[in-house]
Amino acid sequence: MAAAGDSSSSSSSNRFRVLDTTLVAPAAPAPPARSLPLTFLDVKWLHLPPVERVFFYRLISPDDADVAAILSGLRTSLSQALRAFYPLAGHVRILHNNGRRRHELCYRPGDAVPFTTAAYDDLDDDIDGAGRPVRVAALAPLAPQLPKGRAVLAVQATLLLSTTRGGQQGRALALGVTVHHSACDGAASTHFLHTWAAAATRRSPPPPPPVMMDRVPDPRGLYDLYLNSLPPMITHDGFEFVSKPPSSFEDKLLATFTLPHSLQQSIKAAVAGEAARRGITPPPRCSSMLATYAFIWCCCCRATTMPTTTGMVGTTTSYFLFSVDQRRRLSPPVPDTYLGNCLCPAIAAAPEQELAAAGVAGLMAACTAVAAALEEEVREGAQANGWWDTCVDRVKQAVARGTLLSVAGSPRFRVYDVDFGLGRPAKVAMVSAAKGGAMPVAEARGSAGGVEVGVSLPAAHMERFQKCFADGIAWLSAP
Repeated sequence: MAAAGDSSSSSSSNRFRVLDTTLVAPAAPAPPARSLPLTFLDVKWLHLPPVERVFFYRLISPDDADVAAILSGLRTSLSQALRAFYPLAGHVRILHNNGRRRHELCYRPGDAVPFTTAAYDDLDDDIDGAGRPVRVAALAPLAPQLPKGRAVLAVQATLLLSTTRGGQQGRALALGVTVHHSACDGAASTHFLHTWAAAATRRSPPPPPPVMMDRVPDPRGLYDLYLNSLPPMITHDGFEFVSKPPSSFEDKLLATFTLPHSLQQSIKAAVAGEAARRGITPPPRCSSMLATYAFIWCCCCRATTMPTTTGMVGTTTSYFLFSVDQRRRLSPPVPDTYLGNCLCPAIAAAPEQELAAAGVAGLMAACTAVAAALEEEVREGAQANGWWDTCVDRVKQAVARGTLLSVAGSPRFRVYDVDFGLGRPAKVAMVSAAKGGAMPVAEARGSAGGVEVGVSLPAAHMERFQKCFADGIAWLSAP
């Protein structure tokens, strides 16, 4: 693995080559033209980079004929999945109406999704993420770019060629899927992925089709409020969806850490015990996911906070942002299979000095802040009482006022069940989160349950995080 800050980004590009790009349209008969107006829950994602996931599959047979058959099957099954999810073959367009701008996801017969095939030579063969961290710059070419015209979906299948530790030539396949968040959230995009995988394996019954219902109502006029809070470029007809430039992540490493169910239980027990010792009744809410958030937040603060001349850490406020699915909390509720966005941010805040404290003190501070943020977001009437009015501004303020760690993904998405007939993925990497320093979460791959989290940091901070993580586990495991 190359050291952070070297010329590895350009060398990775030299080893990566595009073989061809084809367009995959929804299977016949072509769906009718349709436009889905973006809602206030969609529009706030317009200015952000697209979501990039890469699924790694080990190939049992490396024969070229088998690879060609796999690629053909992926294109055919993608076409079949797009028959149900045809808006994803379209693009976001801007409408002008009496001086007001509106955005919609527009599909017309003939629209198609670019499917790129590529090859990547001499990629590190440790793709399962069980060992050392990997360079984010080395992963970046595996995620396709969205084509111009504000298209919302692109796919890339990259054949990975590497020399294994035994000296043999090995092969794997990296399937990169890039979706723009303005089209749909993670629940909807992974619903599409499971539908695609079911078509590839001819699994019966397939997942239910997406619901493209009348859009989420907006009685408070949040669409205009959110749109006016975004960068001015979003209102210009020529703006495009772009990924983060390499200069923003060229020194970052991505490592994967697993918190098994037993560790989550230990965190919950430690927080409950500390609450009892302090006489806090009731104790802060601490589900398995909140326990995970609290633990990782503490480790990140200890890894990235530098001591001052007095030996104490600084007084900067740290923020932790995670999304809350509002499908069942809206009035009326939205179906689980709704194709669109139904997320609102919960933002926890605490002094870095408290979060970076060793042992249960840091965990208690983190869990208390995360639980309070969740309760604030899901409390009854949050949609109607003006809390959502300040959604975009609260996120912007958190970014401006202190350090921010955000969460991407969810164990509920079951990304390790996305099997295209190649077996379960050896690894799933959310490349966009790694580029931006967010923390992707997924279900753990092992039999012990729990969750898997990705952490993206510069090399020096990554070493400190690994130590903080190991120290935390050792403390929680001590008798």
